Amino acid sequence: MSTSMPAETGRVARMARFGREVGLRRDLRSRHLSMIAIGGAIGTGIFVASGSSISTAGPGGALLAYIIVGIMVYFVMTSLGEMATFMPIAGSFEQYATRFVDPALGFALGWNYWYTWTVTLPAELAAGAIVMKYWFPHTPSVLWSALFLAILFLLNVFSVRGYGEGEYWFAGIKVLTIIVFLIVGLAMIFGILGGHAVGWHTFMTGGTPFHGGWLGLLSTIMVAGFAFQGTELVGLAAGESDNPERNVPRAIRNVFWRILLFYVLAIFVIGMLIPYTDPNLLNASVDNVAISPFTLVFKHAGFAFAAAVMNAVILTAVLSAGNSSLYASSRMLWALACEGKAPRVFAKVNRRGVPMNALYVNTVIGFVAFLSSLVGNGAIYTWMLNAASLTGFLAWLGVAVSHYRFRKAYVAQGRDLNQLAYRAKWYPFGPIFAAVLCAVVIIGQDISAFVGGQIDWAGVVATYVGIPLFLALWFGYKLIKKTRVVPLHEVNFDGD
Repeated sequence: MSTSMPAETGRVARMARFGREVGLRRDLRSRHLSMIAIGGAIGTGIFVASGSSISTAGPGGALLAYIIVGIMVYFVMTSLGEMATFMPIAGSFEQYATRFVDPALGFALGWNYWYTWTVTLPAELAAGAIVMKYWFPHTPSVLWSALFLAILFLLNVFSVRGYGEGEYWFAGIKVLTIIVFLIVGLAMIFGILGGHAVGWHTFMTGGTPFHGGWLGLLSTIMVAGFAFQGTELVGLAAGESDNPERNVPRAIRNVFWRILLFYVLAIFVIGMLIPYTDPNLLNASVDNVAISPFTLVFKHAGFAFAAAVMNAVILTAVLSAGNSSLYASSRMLWALACEGKAPRVFAKVNRRGVPMNALYVNTVIGFVAFLSSLVGNGAIYTWMLNAASLTGFLAWLGVAVSHYRFRKAYVAQGRDLNQLAYRAKWYPFGPIFAAVLCAVVIIGQDISAFVGGQIDWAGVVATYVGIPLFLALWFGYKLIKKTRVVPLHEVNFDGD
């Protein structure tokens, strides 16, 4: 009893300090965090892009790619979980890198993460307008995008609970759809629907479930990585959880394997029922939901309204991503302002615990960026998206490096690992594996451009432009502020 009480008292005091006492509310419950993690990873990546993954690498290659990335994300999430239960801070990625690695790295990660969600919002607004064209083909896109932006703003403006509830129901619809899809697909495979078992001939089209060689596998790993992005939102939301020491580990343990299971089983079902040579798999997109692999499977099962239902589900996925975009960008801007790395005006919160100035500016920037996508051929916004394409992987890389340093500093300062509320397994292999694979994915984004004939340098620059921007932020801040890598014995674990 005498040894546990000081540890418990220390945790309570630390939680109060890490709350910053600046007005954020800890109103997110365990069910919210679980659905935030699920909702961040389940979207158009599974409903639409899974088809192109199978077309590129074959069903076997797609399964292997998603399993590899799933293992990487698992280690990223366990690393994040260990730090987020110890230091539940909104805007956590920036803070962890600042405390455990280098304030300049925290600055670069924070602004890059803010940027990627800020430019993701208009992409989701545009996708929502495209989805609505299915039912209302002659209405202007701006009308639907403005309406969706208003809805997302209202979900975020009242309290963090509004964001959490919105994500809970959005994610619930997506999860229900996948469960129904898996039940229907497996019933078709085993002959419960359709009258006869399918067999392996479709999965083994061409004599092998693999297609495209190593280049096809690597390309699919890139797609899988983008599909899983958003799972890290649970770490960002930990600072507003009512009990992060209990809720964050529960969300990571219970949710991640479900997400991986959803993706692996969904790809297996698609691969068993639709040959990877089917051109519909490669051509499926948000604006052509009728050939989404989910729609095709439902149609094969005899569901006449499959396209309309999947269109509604994809709209839910788009709104979920937009909801997360507005939340993540406003909280990261708020966190940067609290640290003096953004104008202090964005650090203000209202009586409901919402950083309104940050929310206002991200809403405006998002809508202006959306309007820029309508100007001419949308070249300006295309470059904005290209600059953000690597940011999610950079955030994961930052989490892995920060956790490696966190644990090293924790032990170096003589602290007891048994006092950690959640301890990541497989340390140090986990963060090292995640960091190396993230680096491989970042470098290999456009590896196909260097294979074969003439190199498309314009395309290469568009793909990798995010890297020099990130380095400019990192080393620019380092030169101006004269920062250094924090020595292990000087790492601050007390939240002051």
